[in-house]
Amino acid sequence: MQKKLFTQIKNEWRSNLWLALELLVVSVVMWYITDLLYCRIATYLEPRGFDTSHCYLLTMRPLTEDSPDYRPYATDEEVREDILELVERLRRRPGVEAVSLSQNSYPYNGSNGSDRISYDTLVSPDAIRRLVTPDFVRVFRYQGARGETPEQLAEALERGEFLASENLYLNQGFDVKQLTGKDGFHLFGDTVMSFRLGAVLQDVRYCDYEEGRFCYSFAYNLERLGARYINMSSELCVRVTPQEDHDFIARLKADSESQLRVGNIYLSGVRSFADIRRSFQQGYSNQLRNYVVGMGFLMLNIFLGLLGTFWFRTQQRRGEIALHKVHGATSRAVFGRLLGEGLLLLLMVTPFALAVDYFLASAELNAWRGGTTLEPGRLLACAAASFVLIALMIAIGICIPARKAMRVQPAEALHDE
Repeated sequence: MQKKLFTQIKNEWRSNLWLALELLVVSVVMWYITDLLYCRIATYLEPRGFDTSHCYLLTMRPLTEDSPDYRPYATDEEVREDILELVERLRRRPGVEAVSLSQNSYPYNGSNGSDRISYDTLVSPDAIRRLVTPDFVRVFRYQGARGETPEQLAEALERGEFLASENLYLNQGFDVKQLTGKDGFHLFGDTVMSFRLGAVLQDVRYCDYEEGRFCYSFAYNLERLGARYINMSSELCVRVTPQEDHDFIARLKADSESQLRVGNIYLSGVRSFADIRRSFQQGYSNQLRNYVVGMGFLMLNIFLGLLGTFWFRTQQRRGEIALHKVHGATSRAVFGRLLGEGLLLLLMVTPFALAVDYFLASAELNAWRGGTTLEPGRLLACAAASFVLIALMIAIGICIPARKAMRVQPAEALHDE
């Protein structure tokens, strides 16, 4: 069968040459589309390094001087004590798992500070600085690169040690996990004071659309930095149990005046992290949607083009189909021959298309992921996906007109010819 197909393709080389060129172009375009989609989807599905389910962000505000309950604060320590009392009251509420304070640190937050961490000759890129209370890692369920639990990470922060993301010195080819437990790190631009690395975190992504390997970060206990770091602008984050996560916002607002006002401080707002995540990523989501719509439209055009090509080609061969049937060929055999010819042409073109794909990836003309555009596994996977998609298009383009042609009586088809 294969020998007959090769002979037929060879005998019809002029028409098959143009069809092969069309399949080559389509294969390269389809690979480019699948490669871009693969990068976007693979990045989205990466572990985020945190968990915001059942978490809420609470906003604190001070009473104004016009309020009859207002009393001025004499020192930063008084402000700190009232805020910590509010945190304790929240911890005692039924269903609350953990409560944390932080500064420019919660997930999906566009306001960040950054710093470089140095150790001997190693200097990190600008890393997001997360100043947090130890419960922060419990609220967002950070995980250690060596399997440390949020409780173990919180203990490291309580001891005054800092936590760093696993990718901290990745651009210098050094595994920061080797330095766990060592002193000699310099933070906050201070070249005199030394800090100890308590544990290494799994990479904490900035958002769902950015790769973890490029999201450098570290966390340090803000309680170690002085009373003024706990103030009205501190981020107050809460995790509740799944069983209690129903009407949480309404119940919290109902109790805010009677139970959750301490001194001049009251809760002015509550937002779920589901809402924060959606709002922060709206621009990314719109961009991805536009990508998908554009690529879907391009794939539809490719499908219609291939469908039309193979439909017309099969329709033109009604006489040949009739001759095969006159000589005793079954409909299944005729269909297999037509489909085999189309797939064989695609198979012959695929090595050339793969060579072009490799050239485009080497020239960095496709999507970036993992710091490169050329990954052997990704190249082969996307090429295989494009091959399957084109094969399906060819099968549909041959199947429908072939079935119609095979319903026609051989004598009638030959008479038309």
